[in-house]
Amino acid sequence: MSARIIDGKTISADLRGKVTDAVHRLRRDRGLVPGLAVVLVGGNSASKVYVRNKSKAVTEAGLQSFDQHLPENVSEAELLDLIGLLNADEKVNGILVQLPLPPQIDADKIIAAIDPDKDVDGFHPLNAGRLASGLPGLAPCTALGCVRLAKAVHTSLAGLEAVVIGRSNIVGKPVAQLLLAENATVTIAHSKTLDLPSVCARADLLVAAMGRPEMVRGGWIKPGATVIDVGINRIAGESGKEAKKPRIVGDVAYGEAKEIAGAITPVPGGVGPMTIACLLLNTLHAACMQNGLPAPKI
Repeated sequence: MSARIIDGKTISADLRGKVTDAVHRLRRDRGLVPGLAVVLVGGNSASKVYVRNKSKAVTEAGLQSFDQHLPENVSEAELLDLIGLLNADEKVNGILVQLPLPPQIDADKIIAAIDPDKDVDGFHPLNAGRLASGLPGLAPCTALGCVRLAKAVHTSLAGLEAVVIGRSNIVGKPVAQLLLAENATVTIAHSKTLDLPSVCARADLLVAAMGRPEMVRGGWIKPGATVIDVGINRIAGESGKEAKKPRIVGDVAYGEAKEIAGAITPVPGGVGPMTIACLLLNTLHAACMQNGLPAPKI
């Protein structure tokens, strides 16, 4: 029997609708409209599309948008000055600097310069520490999306054996911390893990986030497990007379996995839509926190 498909588009649309309702109540009851500043440096085509989609979602949710587009040759000092201005602007509740940045700019220095309470990407070292310590803070959006997708399948994640493949600061580490907070038993696996297929085969919940196309095979998956595929990999089409256009695949061999897993996210249409929805949620929470208000339960 094929796995249940975890529809990230539908789940993210529901979350965005709830955020929109909460924003409207905040405007009505408190006269407060959360604001998000997205800073794009240069003309990276993928980043431009992503920022455009973010800006559209921000406007649709009723938030204020303060987009900033800087030239490719902007200096690090100029970008730091802009972040300082956004940190001081009370109308701006969230700041997101789109990565990657040009080589003349130290991304770690830029992330560290953002006010942690406005760091809606959840990348600031202070927010990473808050997450690791179980303290309130802003967590990375993709990691939040992964956990919400898992909770769409499981009423509770407590006691589940979870395996996270990948140890990045953007997804792997924070999703592991979030799963720990849900009382799952968590293993972080990576490229140096011995007998990775056997480690994966233990998982009731498998999160694949290592950026290697279709690396996780169907035989690695425990029958009935929930699989969250974070990977977005563009691979070439077949060569020859029947050459096909490049296609996007995940880190999991989807065709094999869906015949064994109990539930699985597709690529595209799984984790991707959740990232922007969770960005809106983080911006809402940041606005409430900065104004001494309780965050709405969404």
